[in-house]
Amino acid sequence: MLQPRPKVLVADDDHNMRQLISEALPRHRFEVYQAADGKETWDIVKNLRPDIVLLDVMMPGLDGIEVCRQMRQNPQTRNIPVIMLTAKAQLKDKLKGIESGADDYITKPFDPLELQARIEMHIRRFARDSDMSPVTELPGNRTIELAINKKIETGEIFAMCYADLDDFKAYNDYYGFMQGSEVIKMTGQLLRDVVARIGNDDDFVGHIGGDDFMILTTTDKSEPISAAVITEFDERIKEYYSPEDRDKGYIISTDRRGYVMKFPIMSISISIVHNEHRQLTDAAQVGRIAAELKKYAKDLEGSVYVFDRRKA
Repeated sequence: MLQPRPKVLVADDDHNMRQLISEALPRHRFEVYQAADGKETWDIVKNLRPDIVLLDVMMPGLDGIEVCRQMRQNPQTRNIPVIMLTAKAQLKDKLKGIESGADDYITKPFDPLELQARIEMHIRRFARDSDMSPVTELPGNRTIELAINKKIETGEIFAMCYADLDDFKAYNDYYGFMQGSEVIKMTGQLLRDVVARIGNDDDFVGHIGGDDFMILTTTDKSEPISAAVITEFDERIKEYYSPEDRDKGYIISTDRRGYVMKFPIMSISISIVHNEHRQLTDAAQVGRIAAELKKYAKDLEGSVYVFDRRKA
């Protein structure tokens, strides 16, 4: 199976420079994208999530320094490597780039072989250090914990939507782990799609592991997001069953104790934890409350969400 080529975003307001850099990176080794200004760069970074960004310091609108700062402040883009590109060689300009969160600095004109070597070095480091799920390409537990604790430390009012697939193990046993992985991948993409459409710009989607996911958003968005996820999941999941099983509305598999049972078409349960009426102290507490609500949600039939209306 061919490995995907690393995605490289070249951000420079000079068209000729973008072309020069793109041509210096072999197409069989890199998938190259281009951006001509800071706003376009930031939009591509959020939606594409490249493996590395080559970022010109001087660009119209948002300059490279500000784009880099925004990347470092966003949990979903925080760890993407950034190499600053500039024609300036002064020490103060280099320091500005590094202080904004850049990982490296290269001065134009550059040696193409050196640029390739630096790109590959940072991509290797990113792959090693990142806790991103290889199936969904969503941040994992370490980044999730940091994102929740940051909200708590800054005193933000927020909601965490904890999503868990019902009867996934039975499905995975029946259809096989490869098909199960496709369902997990679909769910991650669905959550991203819904949040991008009706959530806030800085909302966060994470993959806790297995068939467990989470969304960090504001309390006013938590229920509309959860309702949309349920509607779309119930529609999309049907595509992952054979026509015969879809018509029957169930599969026959074994439960965790080894008993043969009928399992309905998979559903999704979402528990919503928030700090409007109680003080939350850390990510571990948020996880415990979410687990309590999840038990209740999974006892209900079909896809549901449960909003924590208890007060401290």
